[in-house]
Amino acid sequence: MKHLKSIFFSAFLGGSFFLTAQNNTYWQQHVDYTMDVEMDVKTFQYSGTQKLVYTNNSPDELSRVFYHLYYNAFQPGSEMDIRLQNIKDPDKRMMEDDKSRIASLSETEIGYLHAKSLTQDGQPVTFTEEGTILVVDLAKPIPSGGKTTLEMTFEGQVPEQIRRAGRNSKEGVALSMSQWYPKLSEYDFEGWHPNPYIAREFHGVWGDFDVKLTLDKDYTVGGTGYLRNPQEIGHGYEAPDTKVKTKGKTLTWHFKAPNVHDFMWAADPEYIHDVYEMEDGPTLHFLYKDNPDFIENWKKLQPKTAEAMAFFSKNVGKYPYDQYSVIQGGDGGMEYAMSTLITGGRELGSLVGVMAHEMAHSWFQHVLATNESEHEWMDEGFTSFISSLCMNEIMDRNKENPFQGSYRGYFALVNSGLEMPQSTHADRYTTNFAYGVAAYSKGSIFLSQLGYIIGQDKLMETIHKYFEDFKFKHPVPNDIKRTAEKVSGMELNWYLTDWTQTTNTIDYGIKSVETDGENTKVTMERIGEMPMPLDILVVGKDGTQETYYVPLRMMYGEKDNPYPNLKRTVLEDWPWAYPTYEFTLDMPLENVEAIMIDPSQLMADVDGENNVYQAEEE
Repeated sequence: MKHLKSIFFSAFLGGSFFLTAQNNTYWQQHVDYTMDVEMDVKTFQYSGTQKLVYTNNSPDELSRVFYHLYYNAFQPGSEMDIRLQNIKDPDKRMMEDDKSRIASLSETEIGYLHAKSLTQDGQPVTFTEEGTILVVDLAKPIPSGGKTTLEMTFEGQVPEQIRRAGRNSKEGVALSMSQWYPKLSEYDFEGWHPNPYIAREFHGVWGDFDVKLTLDKDYTVGGTGYLRNPQEIGHGYEAPDTKVKTKGKTLTWHFKAPNVHDFMWAADPEYIHDVYEMEDGPTLHFLYKDNPDFIENWKKLQPKTAEAMAFFSKNVGKYPYDQYSVIQGGDGGMEYAMSTLITGGRELGSLVGVMAHEMAHSWFQHVLATNESEHEWMDEGFTSFISSLCMNEIMDRNKENPFQGSYRGYFALVNSGLEMPQSTHADRYTTNFAYGVAAYSKGSIFLSQLGYIIGQDKLMETIHKYFEDFKFKHPVPNDIKRTAEKVSGMELNWYLTDWTQTTNTIDYGIKSVETDGENTKVTMERIGEMPMPLDILVVGKDGTQETYYVPLRMMYGEKDNPYPNLKRTVLEDWPWAYPTYEFTLDMPLENVEAIMIDPSQLMADVDGENNVYQAEEE
């Protein structure tokens, strides 16, 4: 039936794109960091000062604040360690000989991050460290609309590289410094979000960062922010055809990053640093190990990175910063503000793929920035959706359905019996498998299937409008739903509810095809609990093709014809409560070759076997 499935995707990839004005409906907190940090590359210990100016834009008076101390997770007996030892399918990267790698860390290998002193506007405050959270009772409340300055001295130790951050990765990268500083927790309309670091996902406050890093002069540094003193540093940042002379054993790198909610840096004495200038886009930086096994692919990666940047800017919205860095480090791929850490020893296709995925996060996590702990599917899933489209284009894959992998993953989860609603907190999934599929695969299908419901042009218009309306605003699920409603004119609460808050499945079938005089009567049945509209393709034995569209009554709207080259008949709405639905074809049964529900294969129907009627061969 492949010829019945191939009609769709030329229309999908040729959709039109629109921009709309931003609305200002949310208040956001604001925080500015000024940090001065010294790193001992031999002991992997560091100390620093942090001046934090916090603006309370909320309508509430705040009497306490919370900081994240992420590195405290990398200690035997931490919540992360205990969870790793008890979950059914632990992350293999964090295991060795079927045992937790965290559990075996020695005192010199663990990670830690401790506040040594803390004042508010010059007055000492009371604070307690509770695992990966610092609870601070303020000396005086911060009124609505007020500001306060919190000044801290802190010290830390970089853990052995186990998950995302750490030292001495398997590929030999010395320092992957993510989640490394005392980070203020987000306070929004839902309240505080002091989530302990147990497994995954982050949430942060936007602000401006001014960071000075002092470390051994042989180390090249890259990451978040613009380097403010390149002529003092060199290492590939200096102006072309100029030389930099340094004195002493250390260098102090001065970075500034405007309007970000995170700050990552990585450093290694063997980094190659390449700069790639785009014609109409940000300056791209690439830092990777001077390893002959890596170099060729990292050179080929650079123009592909520029292509991906152009693709996302066109199809989501303009990238808002002047720089983006791709850096070898970490333990796989992880997104950060203005940058990413990815492992480097990959085949070219894999290297491009992980770059594209992590770069796409720059839009969905580092500009839109949903709360990943509560709505991880809005970040990971939307990122998977747009990066699948990107890879299909920049790698010339020309797949009929770039999202097939997401659908396979979702169907496997449904059949496993382990599925939990997408509204589950990221740390509460009983298996990593269920979390991964819900966040990545089912989250991606939310958009690809939304395109099936409202039409592909309307989907891409929705993505543009969603980005423009909610950038820098921490959107929630209702925001993407309302955006799609405004663009399409349909009511979509049923879709958001069933797909994300339940484990209801979609299952429609062709129950019977019977002679009805000179016509043919087709009876459809709804077997699953989740409602959907239906596109139905009818193929005659003479080769003719036409479609029938069955709107879902509770949508209170209809999409445009997704197959403009085919005749379409719009049928009466199907009310969800009715288990069956009948319609008539204006042709005798002997002239019907095949009938197929959803030729696009974008509806996540869990049983495709009952979606097709095929005439018996004579």
